[in-house]
Amino acid sequence: MAEITWKISDAEWLVMKVLWQESPITASAVIEYLRPETEWNPKTIQTLIGRLVKKGVLGVNKNAGLNRYFPLVSQEACMREETKSFLDKVYGGSFHLLMANFVKNENLSSKEIEALRNLLDEKTK
Repeated sequence: MAEITWKISDAEWLVMKVLWQESPITASAVIEYLRPETEWNPKTIQTLIGRLVKKGVLGVNKNAGLNRYFPLVSQEACMREETKSFLDKVYGGSFHLLMANFVKNENLSSKEIEALRNLLDEKTK
């Protein structure tokens, strides 16, 4: 798998969430999805879309003068990269420290604990 060489900002994540749900889609449609949630200026959203295209995260079909955008990177791949980046930045890459902190400081229900146990059991098989 190729190494990811870009980072997606928090604002760009909101744009990508729309595109992972609906694509291909026009910039106008993305604006309509995001305006109630963000109250961003349409130009701001167009700028974010342009950045994502430049980063190679979004592709664009230019058809009859109407640009339709679509994701070139899956949500899962972006989530993996964000998780790795967070783990490296906050825990020095130590998954053990992350989990120890999480388990010690979160009020986990017995159902959540059981789900974690099941995940770990699956991983050991």
